[in-house]
Amino acid sequence: MGLADLHQLAPVLAAEGGKSKTAFYVAGAVLAIWAVAVSVVGITRPDFPGNRLGTRAVIAVSAVLVLAAASTAVLTASKPVKEAKAQARRR
Repeated sequence: MGLADLHQLAPVLAAEGGKSKTAFYVAGAVLAIWAVAVSVVGITRPDFPGNRLGTRAVIAVSAVLVLAAASTAVLTASKPVKEAKAQARRR
C-alpha cells in the first residue's frame, strides 16, 4: 500500500454517506500491531533492521500506516455540532 493507493482510497471513504469508522479502526489496529511487532523484534534482535535497506523499509511501512490511520481519522470524522446546526439552518 503506497501513497497512490491512499490517494485512491480517500474519495471512496469521503463519498460514504454514513461515515463508518470501520476504516479508521482497521487502519489504527494495523498500525498498533505493526508498532508492537517492530518493538518486539527490535528488542529481541539488537541488529534489527540490519542494513540501510531494512531501515528504509521499516520507516516506509511505518509512514504509510501512520498516513493511513491519520487520513481515515480525518475522513471519517464527524462535523462539530455547531457547524452541523448551522448547515441545517441554511437548508
